[in-house]
Amino acid sequence: MSKPNQDPSHETRSRILEAAVKVFATKGYHGTKVDDIVNEAQTSKGSFYFYFPSKQDIFIALSDTFADLLESRLAEAIQSERHGLQQMDAALRVSLGLFSQYRGLAKVALVQAVGLGAVFEERRRAINDRLTRLIQSRLETAATEGSIPPLNADLTARAWVGALNEVVTNWIYTGTPPLEESLPEIRKFLARSIGVPTEKI
Repeated sequence: MSKPNQDPSHETRSRILEAAVKVFATKGYHGTKVDDIVNEAQTSKGSFYFYFPSKQDIFIALSDTFADLLESRLAEAIQSERHGLQQMDAALRVSLGLFSQYRGLAKVALVQAVGLGAVFEERRRAINDRLTRLIQSRLETAATEGSIPPLNADLTARAWVGALNEVVTNWIYTGTPPLEESLPEIRKFLARSIGVPTEKI
């Protein structure tokens, strides 16, 4: 998350966030103390509280960071392709690659937020909603263009997000199968779910 030649204050904040990812991913939300994050970041409690008023605030910041990163990368991938299936392929490659690259951050945002209360559930659902809207928009465009049959784009997009969440969550817990190896089967499943003929998949 940190960048070369970054302002020292921003570098400190990034170091605290990176430390929080490691600690949350290892100890879970309830098992993590602010002192654990401070020690991992090799900084002071004063620095921590300057940027984040509480453990809850840094957890939410991590969830938002991951959501922003995922949404922006998916939007870029989709815009780089002209046709529906190519857009789907690009989005899948990018999203699975991002989950692989930021496994700890994905665990915080998608897994640990479950069951932590209304504030965390709202953030977790917000991530799903942002992804759903992005997918829904592309499905609606594809249906309007006639490249896929008419469909309930909102329901289909939510089903896609749910399926991907399950695959990624299982991988976060078990490490298998590698997400890149799952790509061909996920692609087939999603394409068939919107009526793409087998010969075009």
